[in-house]
Amino acid sequence: MIDFTPIVRPYFARRVRASKRWIAEGEQEQRRQLAWLVGAARKTLWGERFGYSGIRRYEDFALRVPVTPYESLRPYVERMIAGERDILWPGKTLNFAQSSGTSDGKSKYIPITADSFRRCHYQGGSDVVAHYLNLYPDSRMFSGKGFILGGSYANELDLRGGVRVGDLSANLIDNINPVVNMVRVPSKRVALMEDWLRKLPALVDASVGENITNISGVPSWFLTVIREVLKRTGTSCIHDVWPNLEVFFHGGISFAPYREQYRAITDTSRMRYLETYNASEGFFAVQNAIDDPGMLMLLDAGVFYEFMPLDELGSETPELLPIWSVEPGKIYALVITACNGLWRYPLGDTVKIESVDPVKVTIAGRTKHYINAFGEELMVHNADAALEKACKEMGCSVSNYTAAPVYAENGNRGRHEWLIEFSCHPQDVDAFAERLDGLLQQENSDYQAKRYKGIFLDRLSIVVARQGVFDDWLGRTGKLGGQRKVPRLSNDRRFIDPLLELNKNKQ
Repeated sequence: MIDFTPIVRPYFARRVRASKRWIAEGEQEQRRQLAWLVGAARKTLWGERFGYSGIRRYEDFALRVPVTPYESLRPYVERMIAGERDILWPGKTLNFAQSSGTSDGKSKYIPITADSFRRCHYQGGSDVVAHYLNLYPDSRMFSGKGFILGGSYANELDLRGGVRVGDLSANLIDNINPVVNMVRVPSKRVALMEDWLRKLPALVDASVGENITNISGVPSWFLTVIREVLKRTGTSCIHDVWPNLEVFFHGGISFAPYREQYRAITDTSRMRYLETYNASEGFFAVQNAIDDPGMLMLLDAGVFYEFMPLDELGSETPELLPIWSVEPGKIYALVITACNGLWRYPLGDTVKIESVDPVKVTIAGRTKHYINAFGEELMVHNADAALEKACKEMGCSVSNYTAAPVYAENGNRGRHEWLIEFSCHPQDVDAFAERLDGLLQQENSDYQAKRYKGIFLDRLSIVVARQGVFDDWLGRTGKLGGQRKVPRLSNDRRFIDPLLELNKNKQ
């Protein structure tokens, strides 16, 4: 295949030059973005409700528009899904990204407007390539194809009028410029397949014989696919299959737990990694330096950013800071206003400001306890609801619990490990674990997708805690008393491992 990299490099170089301009004019660029967003939505239902015609600057906007979590937006989004126009954003919205994480339902549906496709998601993807090519002048990534791993559409809603709901990646693949399909695999038919038992071998079929130079996706999902490719080809290094593979554009979950596993199956001298901050709500940042984990915030991508100090979490009227007022080294909860119709919307992510000139961030975590080690986005309210139902069905009760991920190793898949202190034990702990796992899938569509027929995640396991172990742990950490808090879910093992060690003691 002809190497098109030198031909397309000037196009992408323009984006790098543009980023240097708005890096130097961060406040002005963000004010321009907000002015455009407010002006565009002036005649929408939302814009009329909050008097957008009278907003002239950021300070007016901050006074008039409240911080708006998804629970408050849901009625508006449901009207958009039903086909109504000019609700949160001008025109009719046909695409919605399905995501877990609310306290009032199994899924939330994030609008993907024509503007957010063009100005944010696709522009962000282009910026990733632009910064990569700028970092690596020797790149030949357009001498072959990109392997983009995506999800599928959902079937849980009665949709009409051309409206589509599904994973963000499914929406992006389905609406991508046809020219891009010439330099990517798999085909749209395979990419959007819903049944992973059929999709996984189809992905292998589509990629084994191709000249893959770059891969894009979530680390946990891609690890499963690559292992199947290695199994099919009888090799232990993916570069024996794709000798020209040079970069993995990854995001969605932390890459840290998977780093060693990727090193074990790649030629480390040839493999590069670039992290992105790409969510259902938008494409926000990209790593633009080789040895700097901080990701450059994209300031001209149809998104206006605000930052909530952590001591404002839980406030009914929290004070937010614009991007020109943040301080380096501090952690904030990220709030966005974007061209998908989300207005002062808390993402639930916390970010650490690594620098302010330019503004670079790393993802610090979530505003609440959760497990998202494999892209499952399991929230505490999911766990609490499933546990309550399992106990009711099986005649037992729980006094305390915590859960954390167990990462895949030695050929085993990842899973969740639960430490549960029962006040009334189930007759069969294994049967309880089976039922709890099933109920978690009912509560959380993302966990259900990762557990689908055991392709990506194994069933959860339960360790029975001795009586009083959580109190012992709280006492040792100085937290026993009226403000006692046991972290229900954690995205790492810093809580559960000491508890498991303490659980071995019979005192």
